[in-house]
Amino acid sequence: MVGVGWVVLIDDWLARGGPAGAALAFLAGGLLLLPVAFTYGRLVREIPDAGGEIAYAEGVFPPSVGFAAAWTMVLSYAIVCPWEAVAIGNLLARIAPGLNSAPLYEVAGKTIYAPRLAAGLILTAAIALLNTRGARASGVFQDVATFGLLALVLLFLALGFARGTPGNAEPLFARPGTGGALLSIFFVLQVVPYFLTGFESIGKESEEARADFDPRLFRRAIAGSLIVGFLFYVSIIAAVAFVFPWKELVAGHLGTEAAFERAFSSRAIARAIVFAAFLSLLKIFNGNFVAATRLLFGLGRRNLVHPALARVDAVHGTPVMAIALMALLTGAAAFLGDALLVPVTEVGSLAVGVGWLSTCVAFLLRRRGMPNAPGRAAALFGAAVSAAIIFMKVLPGVPGSFTRAEWIAFGLWSALGLLFWLTRKAR
Repeated sequence: MVGVGWVVLIDDWLARGGPAGAALAFLAGGLLLLPVAFTYGRLVREIPDAGGEIAYAEGVFPPSVGFAAAWTMVLSYAIVCPWEAVAIGNLLARIAPGLNSAPLYEVAGKTIYAPRLAAGLILTAAIALLNTRGARASGVFQDVATFGLLALVLLFLALGFARGTPGNAEPLFARPGTGGALLSIFFVLQVVPYFLTGFESIGKESEEARADFDPRLFRRAIAGSLIVGFLFYVSIIAAVAFVFPWKELVAGHLGTEAAFERAFSSRAIARAIVFAAFLSLLKIFNGNFVAATRLLFGLGRRNLVHPALARVDAVHGTPVMAIALMALLTGAAAFLGDALLVPVTEVGSLAVGVGWLSTCVAFLLRRRGMPNAPGRAAALFGAAVSAAIIFMKVLPGVPGSFTRAEWIAFGLWSALGLLFWLTRKAR
C-alpha cells in the first residue's frame, strides 16, 4: 500500500489541504474504507480466487459487467507500476543529481532524462524476473522491504517529533475562511483511495497461500493492512509539518527528505529517508505487480481475455504471459515520465472505487433473501463510500473531478479492455 508518495508528493498533499486537512483526510478515508475491507475479508474467506473481483461477481452479474469491474480493478494495480518505474528516477535524482542529464524529450512540460528512464526500465525488468521465480521469492522480498521500511520510518517519526515545533504546522488548513477546513480535507480525500489501494490485493494471492493457512486470517490481514496504511500516512504528514514550516515546503516543492535535512542540517538523514523510500518503492512495485498479474491470470483462466494470459510456467507455477504483458505496459508508460505522477493518482482513485463498489454489491447480491446475514451493513456502507469515490471524480461540477488528461488515460485503458473483450468474443 505504501509507496513513495509520502516522499515525492508530500508537497502536493500539503498544498491541497495543509497539515490538518491532509492528515484528517487520510484518517477519514481509512476509517470510511474499513467496511469495504471487512467485505473483502468475508469474500476472500469464502472464495479464495486469483480472479478477485471477477470471482466475486460470478453468478450475480452478467459476464460483461463482471469483466468491466475486474478490468478497471486491474488498472488500479497496473497504474501503480509505471508510477513507481517513473518515481525511481525521481527518487534517485534527489541524491544523485547527475541523473538529471542527457535530456531526451518533454511530455507536458516535464523533461525525460535518459538515466532516469533507464533506471525505471531496469527496475521493471528486475521486478518481472523476480515474479517469474514464484510467489515465495516475491513474498520473502516483500517481507524484507516492508519491515525494513517500518523500522526506518519509526526512527524518523521519533526524531521529527523530538526536534519539531507546533508552530511549523500553522496554518493547519490550506484554505482559509468559512468552509475552508472542510474544503481542505475534501481536496486531499479525493486522492486518498489511490494511496490506500492494496488491502484488497490479498485476495488475488489467496490461491498461493500455504496449505495450512487458516482462511479466517485473510480478514484480519486485510483489515490490519488498511489500518496500518492510513496510520502510516497520518503520522508522516504530522511529522513533516511538525519538523519544518509546511508553507516553505510547498513553495519550494520540497519532499520529505528535504524537510528533515533542513531541520536537522544533516545530509545523512536525508539519504536515510531516500533509502527508506527506495525500499517502499520496491515493495509497492512488487506487490502491485503481483496483484495485477494474478488478476489478469484470473481473467484469462475464465476466457474473458485471451487465454494465453492464463499460461503458467511449468517449473515455477507463475503466470508468465500475464507477467510479460504487465512488464510491457509498465515499460511503455514509463516513457511518459514525471508528467504521469499526479494524473495517475486521480485515475487510480476512480479505478479502485469501481472495483470496491462491484465487490460490495456482489456481496449483497450473494446475501439476497438473508436480511440478517453478517456483513450486510458493512457491505451497504462500503458500497455507498465506493459510489461516492466514483461520483466525486466523474461529476464535472465537483472540485477536483477528472480533467481531460485523466479522461484520456481512463478512456485508453477502457479501449484496451474493449479490445480484449472483443477478441475474446471473436474466437
